[in-house]
Amino acid sequence: MIRFYLVLAFLGFLLPYGAFTPWLLANGLDVVLLVSDALANPISVFAWLDVLVSAVALMGFIAVDGHRYQVRFRYLAVLGTLSIGVSFGLPLYLYLKERQAAQVNS
Repeated sequence: MIRFYLVLAFLGFLLPYGAFTPWLLANGLDVVLLVSDALANPISVFAWLDVLVSAVALMGFIAVDGHRYQVRFRYLAVLGTLSIGVSFGLPLYLYLKERQAAQVNS
């Protein structure tokens, strides 16, 4: 299961940035255009709000669960969520937690 989470974290980085990179190469760091494109229609607003709520819930979960189980390097999952997204932060946190549990049980 540990490798599964690591693969998902890798995909959670690769897939979103694979979709974002062509836009970035075509438009540069045009933040106004980025926000405009991200909020272009109701379905994209729906998707962004879903991601925002999920990210807040995930960071709350990492804070509480990570403190309870003293998961080392849990801050990396929070930073990953903020810089990449939930698709990276959640599997990274689960990887860190499972790796630590496996080390304790060894």
